[in-house]
Amino acid sequence: MDTFLLDHILRAFLREDLEHGDITTEAIFAEHDQSQACFIARHPMCVVGMGAVAARVFRLLDPTVACTQAMPDGSRVEAGIELLHVSGATRTLLRAERVALNLVQRLCGIATLTAAFADQTAGTKAKIVDTRKTTPGLRLLEKYAVRASGGHNHRYSLSDGVLIKDNHIAACGSITEAVRRVRLRVPHTINVEVETDTLVQVEECLACGVGVIMLDNMDLATMRRAVELINGRALVEASGGVTLQTVRGIAETGVDIISVGALTHSAKACDIGMDWRG
Repeated sequence: MDTFLLDHILRAFLREDLEHGDITTEAIFAEHDQSQACFIARHPMCVVGMGAVAARVFRLLDPTVACTQAMPDGSRVEAGIELLHVSGATRTLLRAERVALNLVQRLCGIATLTAAFADQTAGTKAKIVDTRKTTPGLRLLEKYAVRASGGHNHRYSLSDGVLIKDNHIAACGSITEAVRRVRLRVPHTINVEVETDTLVQVEECLACGVGVIMLDNMDLATMRRAVELINGRALVEASGGVTLQTVRGIAETGVDIISVGALTHSAKACDIGMDWRG
């Protein structure tokens, strides 16, 4: 992650929580008090963000805080494993605790779910990718969690690539006309992707020479037929309600990409504690 962009986000989260200070911590502890603590996994998980995110939260408040033994991104750990060790001013550790935990619990939840999807598609050529169905304000972090745990990123924003979806087609009138208009305006360096839900639309995409064809909410038989029709003339993306129970069958149809909105919109946060060490 670009720390120039990341620090701006993290400072906003700290401002939200601290506002005018931490009246409890400031009443109990003096500026010179020192402590140390560890982040602990409460259950098995795939870890993301200990060094890049949690440690940075503490250091933005106080650069003298020592953050060590950060578990590498993508590590799979069991319950009870230490994920990060922090030491420094007691006030700083307590002020930063909730923001740091909120973020890494969210990121580890996404990473754990992404790793499970990646495991289900092992041995196939299909890549698991995220979508723009992210938490407002957290896209940079959530897409990082996907990438760090075995997944891949789709578009980061609407400016990253052309994706002609069903509502574009409905408003424009046809795939052919939508593609024509796009090519009048968009540089040749940007690929064109089109969402389809029928084989007729797949054939129209092939006639237009689009670079990526999305198969949206197709059953497996139709999806296999679509892959045969395309026959390597475009990248094939499968999308729509993909679950851990269905993803293997989708991957085995021969698609190149499987986009899963659930990676970011439905991941359950992991349980991580910050245990005091003195």
